[in-house]
Amino acid sequence: MAVEDYKKAQKLGQRNFRACVSKGQYPYLQVLDDILENTELDGTQPLGVVNIPLDSIVGTKTEGRKTAFARNFMPLLGERTEFALKWSALCDSQMEEGIRDPIEAVEFLNRFYVVEGNKRVSVMKYFGAASIPGTVTRYIPKRNGSKEVNIYYEFLDFYKLTQINLLWFTEEGRFAKFVAAVGKAPGERWSDDDKSMLTSMYYRFRSVFMQRGGDRLPITPADGLLAVMGVYPYRQLCGMSMQELQQAVERAWSEVLVLTRPDAVELSMEPAFPPQNTGLFSRLHSPIAFQAPSLKVGFVYEKSADTSPWTYAHDFGRGELEEHFDGRVTTLCYDNVQPEVNGDEVLEKAVADGCDVIFTTTPKLINASLKASLAHPEVKIINCSLNMSHPSIRTYYGRIHEAKFLLGAIAGALADDNKIGYVATYPTYGMIAAINAFALGAQMTNPRAQVYLEWTSEKGVDIPARFAENGVALISDLDNRAPQQPPWKFGLYRLEGDHICNYAMPFWNWGEFYVRIVQSIMNGGWSAGSSGERALNYWWGMDAGVIDVLCSRGLPVETQRLVNLLRQAVCSRDFDPFAGVLYAQGGRVVMPADHSRLTAEQVITMDWLANNVIGRIPRFDELIDEAKPLVSLIGVHKDETTTKIL
Repeated sequence: MAVEDYKKAQKLGQRNFRACVSKGQYPYLQVLDDILENTELDGTQPLGVVNIPLDSIVGTKTEGRKTAFARNFMPLLGERTEFALKWSALCDSQMEEGIRDPIEAVEFLNRFYVVEGNKRVSVMKYFGAASIPGTVTRYIPKRNGSKEVNIYYEFLDFYKLTQINLLWFTEEGRFAKFVAAVGKAPGERWSDDDKSMLTSMYYRFRSVFMQRGGDRLPITPADGLLAVMGVYPYRQLCGMSMQELQQAVERAWSEVLVLTRPDAVELSMEPAFPPQNTGLFSRLHSPIAFQAPSLKVGFVYEKSADTSPWTYAHDFGRGELEEHFDGRVTTLCYDNVQPEVNGDEVLEKAVADGCDVIFTTTPKLINASLKASLAHPEVKIINCSLNMSHPSIRTYYGRIHEAKFLLGAIAGALADDNKIGYVATYPTYGMIAAINAFALGAQMTNPRAQVYLEWTSEKGVDIPARFAENGVALISDLDNRAPQQPPWKFGLYRLEGDHICNYAMPFWNWGEFYVRIVQSIMNGGWSAGSSGERALNYWWGMDAGVIDVLCSRGLPVETQRLVNLLRQAVCSRDFDPFAGVLYAQGGRVVMPADHSRLTAEQVITMDWLANNVIGRIPRFDELIDEAKPLVSLIGVHKDETTTKIL
């Protein structure tokens, strides 16, 4: 019987050998000694006996037996050789009582190379086993700045806490994201139950992943698992039956496939469709006006318009949407939603209420939005966030840095003492660009201007006291205020004792956003807007009318003229705040003179501060608890979620 098994295994090896040759790949086992010839080691570490995932065993330590096996560890030697007899004997042993003696192996970059026990590995792989016990010595490479080595050191941090060697990611930062998604605190050791739960769920997921063709993708099962965990929480996945897990992976497969695209995020920088005239004359004289589709649009808010300036601005835009379409669009409002508590329930209610389109107005609702979109693909769900790589939904946000540049130019012109305060909220995507654009605008009109940066999300900071200590009276504060609140500090203003002199404020014209997007849906432009294989982010600016600056009557006429000129330049795209040579704090050049301007991706993910900014970006562990969920989702330092508690 074992002889027949050897013949089958030999055929598998020969098939793999031919496939490798046809693809130009090395057809035998990898040899670690060859790899190490050009590698500096930082040391070795004995790990004792560990369970080695058979998928991670890729070769041998020395050249001794490399040509006896194909690349997949299946045998190549003839069936009458001594090698074949020994392999068959091990096959009998495995079927009768199981192979229990540990192999000896070396681990390097979380891949394993056999020192002794190649045939045992081959037999176990033939039978489809998940792991094999082995006495392992770890070879640790020196840090060299390469992506692979950087990922390996992230793995070492993960292994110290978990002793789990199943996972490997293809991009930096994903170990940290995975730990955060599991719900573990940084530095928290995993219990035996934690390890057992992950191991069980991982192998079940891996099976589904491979069945769907994951082995043909340039990502690992761990990459795929992390993508699916962006839709279904870890604990929920752990509790799923095999059938439920298959259904979940099938629904979220587009989220997995997007990881295979180098251009995963497609940015829409300007609206494809201008808003159409919906006045009375237009409706009476357009033969197709009465045939235009009617839509029910839902708006989901974390807070209420009475308590949150952010929600008020979106709700004002909701009203403009209804007014613009005059009966063709009806809206429903769902406020005071707790994203982690009842977000899923509220989205399901919006769908049940017949909403054709749903706008979720906070990044914290991204997971609930994804679930609802996968469960109800007929509903168009759009989340207010930036730089998300989810093809199942779309996102929208404004290029607020354009308005902040104008505000900075105003501030520089008004800063007689060269001191300007800047109040920022959370260190998230787009926020750093807004700070730097403001600082560059101030520097343009006042080369000696210095911007004193403070954060509302930093623990234990008295911002007014800090500004007073530094003699800062001209301040760029929060963008706007809720209507029920009394006049207070917002926009750009000067403190003159107890008196506040307001100069200008950025304006988020969410109504224009909503009108444009809904119009494109009515015009049939939704399907044409994306390939369906990439995430589509609407990132519109002043030229689309969705971002602007409102100036008060107290602003000097000459400064108002400057604002108008700069607005025209930005809107015509003749001017870019981030064009030319750019210097970060300390004089570091981040954009040399031979480059024209930053890319959109560089602007969105900016994590440095301009050289005229006095202050810093707070670490994750310095943030207030309220800020951490959002920063862990779209923070510029979100990869710190496990290393520094993004």
